[in-house]
Amino acid sequence: MDLRHASLRDLAEQVRTRQLGAVELVQHSLDRIDALDGDVHAFTQVDGERALAAARDVDRRLAAGEDVGPLAGIPLAVKDLEDAEGFVTTYGSALHVADPPATRDSIVVRRLRRAGAVVVGKTNTPEFGFKGVTDNPAHGHTANPWDTTRSPGGSSGGSAAAIAAGMVPLATGSDGGGSIRIPSSLCGLSGLKTSQGRVPLGGSTAPGAGVLGVRGPMARRIRDVAWALDVCAGPDPTDIYAFPGPHEPWTPDLEGEVLPRSVAWSPTLGFAQVDREVAGAVEAAVRALADAGVEVIEVPAVFDRDPVLPWVHLWTAARARTQGHLRGTDDWERIDPELRAQIELGLSLTAVQHAEALDACHEINLRLDAAMEGADVLLCPTLAGQAPVLGRPGTVDGVEAPTWISFTPFLNMSRNPAGTVPVGTTADGLPIGMQVVGRQRDDLAVLRTVAAVEEVHPFEQVAAIG
Repeated sequence: MDLRHASLRDLAEQVRTRQLGAVELVQHSLDRIDALDGDVHAFTQVDGERALAAARDVDRRLAAGEDVGPLAGIPLAVKDLEDAEGFVTTYGSALHVADPPATRDSIVVRRLRRAGAVVVGKTNTPEFGFKGVTDNPAHGHTANPWDTTRSPGGSSGGSAAAIAAGMVPLATGSDGGGSIRIPSSLCGLSGLKTSQGRVPLGGSTAPGAGVLGVRGPMARRIRDVAWALDVCAGPDPTDIYAFPGPHEPWTPDLEGEVLPRSVAWSPTLGFAQVDREVAGAVEAAVRALADAGVEVIEVPAVFDRDPVLPWVHLWTAARARTQGHLRGTDDWERIDPELRAQIELGLSLTAVQHAEALDACHEINLRLDAAMEGADVLLCPTLAGQAPVLGRPGTVDGVEAPTWISFTPFLNMSRNPAGTVPVGTTADGLPIGMQVVGRQRDDLAVLRTVAAVEEVHPFEQVAAIG
């Protein structure tokens, strides 16, 4: 068994038909974690005893003829920004490592467990998910399984690394500025930031990222992501932004022909310098779509400048709201210095600046809508640069540059669905992703286009570790 190749859907079917025991599958996951996580550091907590007890219950129920759900026996890792009953939610922060264990699951974790998934542990994240790499003072660095001297990205870097290393086939993630798409791209996974409201946040506290945040499952390939999303999506009364009405499953729409009719293609979106190797790999994937009969409409410029500043205002205001009260206390020095700087900026913003940032959300959506005129989706690189060395920023053409992640944050402002699909590797073997942006609420067009790229431009490599 190698979870780096296995289909999530196939594994669950084998468990449901009792060709594979849930205990056997979960034990394999725990063994992989034990063998590999010393080098990767994807997990902050693992509870094998609890996981095996849950797996035994799945096997018992199946033997009794019960339907345990579409994720029967699937080992699940939970990002350490959301609750899983029995585990401490540390938020990657020294302020919370000694908190008591959660007494209930988040909405997403609850839905995945009810569908038969088995939680094996919690995955690492930067403190409160505040940056695009995964390290923090409490738990240290998470490494990329493709090259353990490099970062898997963030903030869902622990989840992406755990999947890429074959420790689990399914994990939860969240995305407030690229936090599912960045690590999926750097770890060779297909991923999706759904439209905000598609998967409910809700719960007993307001979302930490304010209007920017999205949660959802992560897996290796997009049909597996869709399989898990069909479990997660749908309204919840505690989420005031959740879409109304039942979720219509997407999985049936990914069977058969998935090629889009036409795509808009913007190599730089009009404002970014893109790493040469990244640009070459993404252009090759666009050519593959064209060769398959897809109309490609080139859009040289979607924006006349980098739209990141209003995102920074929304993000740092949310951080100031959550941790700003700690300034001047003993706990202030226990927060990551980079995060402290973000909190300080958020505390300095005016109400007018916050309102202007919300206006920018509207403007960004208008520009994206115009760019996709006559096309099903918009394509661009997922990232402008390459994976960082641990403890450093990412690079563009070999030069460290904070703009290496400039293609992801603005899509959390506009609320468009956006996916990423692996399309090649750099000269030193790190994956490269192409971003697929859909129109408002057209998550299915994104899923279908990612699936089409997986078919016409297949990415078969797996991480070296393990």
